[in-house]
Amino acid sequence: MFSGIPALHKFSDGNAYLCPSFNSFMSTVLQVENLARSYGEKNLFENISFALSQSQKVALIARNGAGKTSLLNIIAGLEPCDAGTVSLFSQDSFEYLRQEPDMSPANTVFEEVYSHSNEIQRTILNYEHVIKGEDKDEIQRAIERMDAIQGWEYETRVKQILTQLKLPDLDQRVGSLSGGQRKRVALAKVLITEPTFLIMDEPTNHLDVEMIEWLEEYLSKTAITLLMVTHDRYFLDRVCNEVIEMENAAVYRYSGNYSYFLEKQAERIENQNKEVERAQNLMRTEQEWMRRMPKARTTKAKARIDSFYDLQEKASNKVYEERLNLNIEGARMGNKILEINDVSFKWGELTILKGFTYTFKRREKIGVVGKNGSGKSTFLDVITGKIRPQKGHIQTGETIQYGYYKQQGLIFNEDTKVIDVVKEIAEVVKLGNGDTITAAAFLNYFMFPYHSHFQQVYKLSGGEKRRLYLVTVLMRSPNFLILDEPTNDLDILTLNVLEEYLASFNGCVLVVTHDRYFLDKIVDHLFVFEGDGVIKDFPGNYTQYKAWSDEKKRVELLAKRLTVKNAEPQKQAAPASNKLSFKEKRELETLEKEIASLEEEKSAIEADLQSGTLDAATLTQRSERWAAILPEIEIKTDRWMELSDRDV
Repeated sequence: MFSGIPALHKFSDGNAYLCPSFNSFMSTVLQVENLARSYGEKNLFENISFALSQSQKVALIARNGAGKTSLLNIIAGLEPCDAGTVSLFSQDSFEYLRQEPDMSPANTVFEEVYSHSNEIQRTILNYEHVIKGEDKDEIQRAIERMDAIQGWEYETRVKQILTQLKLPDLDQRVGSLSGGQRKRVALAKVLITEPTFLIMDEPTNHLDVEMIEWLEEYLSKTAITLLMVTHDRYFLDRVCNEVIEMENAAVYRYSGNYSYFLEKQAERIENQNKEVERAQNLMRTEQEWMRRMPKARTTKAKARIDSFYDLQEKASNKVYEERLNLNIEGARMGNKILEINDVSFKWGELTILKGFTYTFKRREKIGVVGKNGSGKSTFLDVITGKIRPQKGHIQTGETIQYGYYKQQGLIFNEDTKVIDVVKEIAEVVKLGNGDTITAAAFLNYFMFPYHSHFQQVYKLSGGEKRRLYLVTVLMRSPNFLILDEPTNDLDILTLNVLEEYLASFNGCVLVVTHDRYFLDKIVDHLFVFEGDGVIKDFPGNYTQYKAWSDEKKRVELLAKRLTVKNAEPQKQAAPASNKLSFKEKRELETLEKEIASLEEEKSAIEADLQSGTLDAATLTQRSERWAAILPEIEIKTDRWMELSDRDV
């Protein structure tokens, strides 16, 4: 994990010392000092310094191409830096969830989850392999080894997390998994070790809303130290208590969530621009002095000259809020847009659509939500004619021009220059007010500065390629935009601008996304994939739908409890194939004891916290333990319920 990173800390005296233990160094988990990284002529960042303390949850925000992933890789020891030091305390309790997790396709899900090299995981993996055989002596030795290292409790915790993440068959090969399933396996792999420090790069990519909300709740309740990059603003707002912004190769720190960051960032930009204006006014005076200055230069004059050049640099640092003008003229839209009549479609046994009927109206903005694998992307392909429906028919208006932003992105010729990619579509772009701009100016609006137009595509970051793809879609002047997961890999600035554009877009918008913030800002109503081909048309945004759905579930659960209470108690024998194994019965018994013990500990802590007799240090310690107990009780209870339902 951290091979090559010395556990050192450089103090102000210039000497480096071996780091003391985690608890003895004022709860510091990570220290980054004067870090610098560049690629060729591109300077990503320089002289970056910051520290993370125990239980801090920090989000790293920057535009695409600013070096967010590179910074995380450097901290994790996977990439070298040009200068500076990274000091990690308590390396044994660290995990890194990469944006594209590196997993072996040949491994089963179980083998991948247990692929860490520590002794307890090797023992559990061996035990699981051995019990599938018939060698009783070997099974006994494996059981004794599990007893010796207390592996049963660890295995139980793993099963609980796997249950929460709704992972597929544990014997399924990783190579056959979908993107969302692979992400859940990677999540399980890092969470089961219960690290004290976790780095996550876009953890919500490829996860459906249900999984995002579970992860959001899990992370917000634990006392883990977290450093993450995410474009999901609700996730960021509810999990993180601090924001680090990378801008112009420097960092700015904000002690608060995303909402607080937006407020303080605006203040920073305003204050910085005021300072620049003062410097510009002073520089005019200095320029006049420079022109009148005699050639014979005294020491004081030379000092003033040096000061002038420093002032000149400061005066040029005005921060412009780069707002992308996306008011592109769309193609004319006639009265007939898109009519879907009694359409059905199946993939094998999976029903995607069952008698779906809908007529699109002008300027509609519809969000498509549902669990991964429910067929949302297939739905988009069906209505655009990429796939023919098996029943029903679809009629598209003659004036409709689709702009289809696909989840898998566009495959560029990596050696093509950025400017040539867009010039192949159009030399000029017509704006909504009738004006035209060149392809180069349009690229500049999308934060591709002129000096970058002639670099090859392969030099762009993943997020920059997605932004370039978005440019190619919008340049074609569509009047019906279809966006399949547009928020993946785009930075928050680009998302803000895209949202502003979509809000004023005169055509229709159909968007598949798990980004709840994006949905709340854009859509008028939702197509909710409820399963088995059923699509519910909900009038409202995602937050409104979530409130309605939660209330509906609460009422249904209450009705179910009343039904059970009023009915005569009957127990039906479970099918033989579904009965608990010896190991699962042992796990169930253990869970009952553990849950009871945790509940007692929770009650005792709450009594202590309310007593008013604790000193500050003990109060903090007990509060952190209370916060850690809550998700542990929840996870164990969910696993207990799963097993107890079968123990009949």
